[in-house]
Amino acid sequence: MHELSLHHLTILDAHPLQLVDAAAAAGFEYCGLRLVAPTAADAIVDVASNPALIRELRTRLDATGVRLLDIEAIWLSPQTDVASLLPALEAGRMLGARHVLCVGNDTEGNRLRDNFGRLCEAADGFGLTVGLEAITYCAVGTPADALEVVRASGQSNARILIDALQFFRSGATCEQIGAIDPALIEYIQICDAPSAAPQSLETRRQEARTARLLPGDGELPLREMLSKLRSGLPLAVEAPTLALRGLPFDEQARRILARMRTFLADPAS
Repeated sequence: MHELSLHHLTILDAHPLQLVDAAAAAGFEYCGLRLVAPTAADAIVDVASNPALIRELRTRLDATGVRLLDIEAIWLSPQTDVASLLPALEAGRMLGARHVLCVGNDTEGNRLRDNFGRLCEAADGFGLTVGLEAITYCAVGTPADALEVVRASGQSNARILIDALQFFRSGATCEQIGAIDPALIEYIQICDAPSAAPQSLETRRQEARTARLLPGDGELPLREMLSKLRSGLPLAVEAPTLALRGLPFDEQARRILARMRTFLADPAS
């Protein structure tokens, strides 16, 4: 049986404490927390430099039984300074996170690989793995690109993170999953979407950030994808969807979990 995580992007407006509460109210085993702003234009609640909030989050996680699956979102850019990310990695460790999500957004390949290796080394000191996610509108845009960086790093805690939307939007197929060493995939992000991909860069970004569908509500071959992965792999539901926007966070989380359980239990759903 898959354990399920409520990814922060799904209800990004939720304060970290509200995210934990929503995950607990619905019955998620995990949540994922945004501790690093992907770009300078993205606003987040500053957890990493707020010891009181870290303590409060740790208390809330312990009280609810929700565990922190991953922290995000480290976008490796030309300006990346891995040393500046140490507070976020330490906060992740203090909150019990298992993984760090990163994205390759630097077209200078050698610098990207060097920064990824340094990030893995830093994360290893906090007991964290680093999952590199391919995003079609970033420099690391396909699973093959991500695998090349992961393998070149030589780091024992380097992993690949499959996001169902980005995986299929890149043109990758379910058969390609079988060629990936299962040890490199520790969890995946799941959502649904129409089979036809948006054509422009901006509409691909918009779809990824605000217009995903819940599993079973679209046309992606999610069941076939899951059949290629090891059973029981944790699934992080990353599905910001317009249909739920505006509902209380707890209600959004309940509806998302109910849809996931239906999807996983009923092949016809």
